[in-house]
Amino acid sequence: MGRTYANKQEIVADLKQLLSESQMTMVVDFQGLTVAELTDLRNRLRPSNTVCKVTKNTLMEIAITDQAKWQPLTAFLQGPSAFLLVKEDLGGAIKAYQEFQKVTKKTTIRGGVFDGQALNEEQVKAIGSLPSKEELMAQVAGALNALTTKIAFGIKEVPASLARATQAIADKGEG
Repeated sequence: MGRTYANKQEIVADLKQLLSESQMTMVVDFQGLTVAELTDLRNRLRPSNTVCKVTKNTLMEIAITDQAKWQPLTAFLQGPSAFLLVKEDLGGAIKAYQEFQKVTKKTTIRGGVFDGQALNEEQVKAIGSLPSKEELMAQVAGALNALTTKIAFGIKEVPASLARATQAIADKGEG
């Protein structure tokens, strides 16, 4: 027994809401995954604030019809599709998916959409290889810490140099 029209409208409304909150969407061919494996994927994606949604391609197509930003998704809507809707941590979501894929070896990325642009599998993987927000913040903090340390040593060196010069003059005057 199929879904009712009202049920399909709810699914489309839910998809529209998820898309409005997302920065990026990846389309994954999930054929052959068990329910347990799909649950494992969802659990791995949760820390990066990513939602894994399995739905019919036609319902996703209806959800994106009036959203120009997501129109490139239509190129990936064939076969059994799982949609990874990334809300915040792009790199973390892609890395979590890649770790899952290494374990199961059952899924492939068909492509994705970021900022209204269609991405192929290699481009999605390239985004995943970028440092995470936390890594970038740590790098910036380390650079700032190094800079302040250099400034502190520079400031400390001025009076120390003055003291050494004064001492050298005093020693020269005694000799």
